Amino acid sequence: MRIYGNDPGAPNAETPGHRYAALIGGPLDGQRLDVTGWSAHQLLDGAALITELGAFGPGGRAHYEGQPGDPDRLHWVGDTP
Repeated sequence: MRIYGNDPGAPNAETPGHRYAALIGGPLDGQRLDVTGWSAHQLLDGAALITELGAFGPGGRAHYEGQPGDPDRLHWVGDTP
């Protein structure tokens, strides 16, 4: 599974001691995001992740948010410019 933010061709091994959340749906579906040190509130708020694959092309962002009781997955809620 690809780690979000890794350079193309970089190994996709998870770093021991880090915590990862799966990205579900949207343009980054199937990738994992390093959420080491994120609080429960930050996981619920999620992140707007830069991607060229979303509706707004290069420089656009895909927004992923957590859901209560599911801290290991962030779900796609839409794209933003």
